[in-house]
Amino acid sequence: MSPAHASAPCPLWRRLTALVYDLLAVVAIVMVVGLICQLVTGGRLIQTGAHTAIAWWYQPLQALVVGAYFVVSWLRGGQTLGMRPWHLRLVAAGDGRLAWTQALRRVAVAALPLLLLALAPWLGLRVASWAVMAGWALWFAPALVDPRRRALHDMAAGTELRIG
Repeated sequence: MSPAHASAPCPLWRRLTALVYDLLAVVAIVMVVGLICQLVTGGRLIQTGAHTAIAWWYQPLQALVVGAYFVVSWLRGGQTLGMRPWHLRLVAAGDGRLAWTQALRRVAVAALPLLLLALAPWLGLRVASWAVMAGWALWFAPALVDPRRRALHDMAAGTELRIG
């Protein structure tokens, strides 16, 4: 029996609970990167005044570092910090060996709803934030009906989240 089918599919509630744990790790990563960037720029990373301006490279850097956290975690054992206490493991559908292209595709597809934040200048940050949440709800909805409990980003990447 292959590793992908040696354990049970992960139910949505368990997946989301692990994601909350990972959110704590992501907040810590973002804070450390922000501190380092503030130190490197001499405190001029964010300019305030009539209009607030953030250095053009800061948000892409944060996205790269957070994405790297997930990709490296998945490639080094199939688990993030949040997945470990819940005994969850990300595997490739079929043979179980996760390829780096699958990990990159999974993190990119999972992050797509964040693009809705670009609507904030027209709709306001509150509405854009709710749009992101609605997007993620749509992303995770297939896990409620799919026999292998895969979310949209799992389907796109050919991965499965398993217990065990």
